Amino acid sequence: MELRIFTEPQQGASYDDLLAVARTAEAAGYGAFFRSDHYLAMSGDGLPGPTDAWITLAGLARDTERIRLGTLMTAATFRHPGPLAISVAQVDAMSGGRVEFGLGAGWFEAEHTAYGLPFPSTKERFERYAEQLEVVTGLWGTPDGGTFSFEGAHYRLVDSPALPKPAQAKIPVLVGGLGPRRTPALAAKFADEFNLPFAGVDAAVEQFARVDAACEAAGRDPGEITRSVALVVCVGRDGAEVARRAGRIGREEAELRENGLTGTPAEVVDKLGTWRERTGIDRVYLQVLDLADLDHVELVAAEVAPQL
Repeated sequence: MELRIFTEPQQGASYDDLLAVARTAEAAGYGAFFRSDHYLAMSGDGLPGPTDAWITLAGLARDTERIRLGTLMTAATFRHPGPLAISVAQVDAMSGGRVEFGLGAGWFEAEHTAYGLPFPSTKERFERYAEQLEVVTGLWGTPDGGTFSFEGAHYRLVDSPALPKPAQAKIPVLVGGLGPRRTPALAAKFADEFNLPFAGVDAAVEQFARVDAACEAAGRDPGEITRSVALVVCVGRDGAEVARRAGRIGREEAELRENGLTGTPAEVVDKLGTWRERTGIDRVYLQVLDLADLDHVELVAAEVAPQL
């Protein structure tokens, strides 16, 4: 099972804060550094303010060497798919082919209102999301010298040169969420990885089964899709350290134990074992909320990862 670091910088982080976590994660041997794509804090003051996901990843592409980089999830409501495909391909080239692309429909209405972004109905957001997956992957997959055209309800491209190309032959695409119908169908068509954020084991079992069924209906081998989850992490060498870390992120320890990966290294290894046995997950994104606590990142790498 691979462990990855997942950050929520809209809650309060500068680029330098994120760089420190990314470099610590790289040195500690994590598989990837991911960040959310949000422009507004869900709680607190969010100081010093938001950082743009793809500008951040462009910087990290040059300021790190080996660790893979990506988003959970880029919001389809924030960007047009043509320029988005260009940005992600460029960051992939800047990183030497280390980018992974998570795309979601967008959901947090307040951040759209705060920064003057349209926030369509749920139906329209999913329509745009599906079209963006078609456009972005279509642009990347167009052979050199060819052109790409697309006629959708919301986006129209005519004879695009489909440039630039990513450094990788194929940028891995992540789809995720608990939607019972459209989400599994989109995963079956586009996803290299399916991610469930902050779900319980029972809900994950049900949703992974829906994705498998959607793959089979589409004539695709479900085993081609990596299964992953994102869970908040709060690990301590003893109970006192666990409680201190829970307090630092403003969460109740009991709630974290129920909904996240919380406790001593041995306790967290046991919980991850249950996740793997019940769901067959290959990968876990550890939501790190205290970005100043680099010892936390190093502790999990030293005492949890080797036991998986």
